[in-house]
Amino acid sequence: VLDQVGLADAGHRRVGGFSLGMRQRLGLAHALLGDPAVLILDEPANGLDPEGMAWLRDLMRRLADDGRTILVSSHVLSEVSQVADHVVIVNRGELRFAGRLDDLGGHGVSVRTGAAERLRELLLARGHAVTSTGPDALQVRGIGAEEIGRLAVEEGIVLSSLTESSASLEAAFLNLTRSADTAEPAGVR
Repeated sequence: VLDQVGLADAGHRRVGGFSLGMRQRLGLAHALLGDPAVLILDEPANGLDPEGMAWLRDLMRRLADDGRTILVSSHVLSEVSQVADHVVIVNRGELRFAGRLDDLGGHGVSVRTGAAERLRELLLARGHAVTSTGPDALQVRGIGAEEIGRLAVEEGIVLSSLTESSASLEAAFLNLTRSADTAEPAGVR
């Protein structure tokens, strides 16, 4: 397992001389000793440099591809989003979301136009979810960029930007936890 976590050359060294990143790798080696079907990792990227983080992502993906279940608790959401298939978001003891990362609901279309309010009203009237993200910017869900472009042409609205987008895991997390005081749990499956 030392070889598996990249510590084979350090096997003769005392643990007291290990860096934080090396200690993280050693802890993972310890967890792998029994060849477990399920691994529970708490902040596994803590203390790892960028190369170590890339190595960890690769290792977790290989272990999952071998049929293991990997549960990761982490505040580094950008790292989690690169390896997770499913996410669970808990806020103040309440389940806010549980499901596939793809189902988190952060997908949409970003639109920029000098007629943002008019376009917003047109989209709302057609039943689409629209959020103003600035004086000339909208985030739209429930309709694709091509359909928004057609509507804008039909209505004579000039668009300066029209982009399919997906929110980051961090943005989705913040959206779910900020609204926790007023909203029902979202996306719980």
